[in-house]
Amino acid sequence: MKVDVLAGWTGLDEKRWNGLLDRAKLPSVFLTWQWQTQWAQAFLADRPLHLLTVSDDDGLTAILPLYEETPAQHRLLGGIDVSDYLDVIAVADREEEVWRALLQHRAGQSVEWDLHAIRVASPTPGLVTALAPAHGLRVSSAVEERCPVLSLPESWDEYLERLSGKDRHELRRKIRKLERELPGVAVRSHHGPDDWDEALSRFLYLHRLSKVGKARFMDAQMERFFRDATHALAAGGWARLWFLEHEGRAVASFLCVEYAGAVGLYNSGFDPEHARLAPGIVLLAHVIRDAIDRRVSIFDFLRGEEPYKQGFGPTPEDLYNVRIVA
Repeated sequence: MKVDVLAGWTGLDEKRWNGLLDRAKLPSVFLTWQWQTQWAQAFLADRPLHLLTVSDDDGLTAILPLYEETPAQHRLLGGIDVSDYLDVIAVADREEEVWRALLQHRAGQSVEWDLHAIRVASPTPGLVTALAPAHGLRVSSAVEERCPVLSLPESWDEYLERLSGKDRHELRRKIRKLERELPGVAVRSHHGPDDWDEALSRFLYLHRLSKVGKARFMDAQMERFFRDATHALAAGGWARLWFLEHEGRAVASFLCVEYAGAVGLYNSGFDPEHARLAPGIVLLAHVIRDAIDRRVSIFDFLRGEEPYKQGFGPTPEDLYNVRIVA
């Protein structure tokens, strides 16, 4: 297998990149051409790209998208603060061949490869750990975060029955209380690129309003990235905005990503004026129910084990950080 290092996007395009991703074992919206190129444009500035492509007689087999964090450290494209799942993009069942080629290429170099946000189901941690010593390389691997994940049943009633009695009672109580105190409350979603920027502005307003930390996070640079990246995802049918509205005013909102048979809860916002009514919890129940109604198999709460997620009954899955050094 042949490994080439590209310093830019020349030789790659959306069709080749996403076509390869479609053949991977664990495709993720955060590994799409749309997300990766928008992230690089927003945050890399003058730091060089190191896009490692692996190919054989059958064509492109893998891409390891790295960038130069420092001259001594190369990291996966995507940014740990905004990208929940990252990895090498490789044709399923050819990961071992791919990693052998990549590690052979890596041998003898002093630079560290820092691979973060690797899912527990990925072949990468096990393969890299097993194969690296033969190439004179050392590997450290550690759990860096967890993502609560929910396997969805065929009906909402079946889902409710899966919850503990306490969680089921609390969810129903919160829904009844909000509907009683905010009569006429409605749920609306926005899907697709038309008027996406206007809908995203409503989301960003609630996002910043909900917490001081979120307002700091969503600075001008981050907002530009959110607008460009989520618009690109929406154009691909991979993003959806949700709003809980009362008298035409949004009181809670979610930004979800939809990709490869899963709905991911990416970010949120709510009006603190109604915090006692738990509008986010109520809206989240509607979002999960919609996913069940559309026969989605997985609802992914993505990074973090915040307490509110636990009441919906997910199972936490580990994310790994893998470092490869000489």
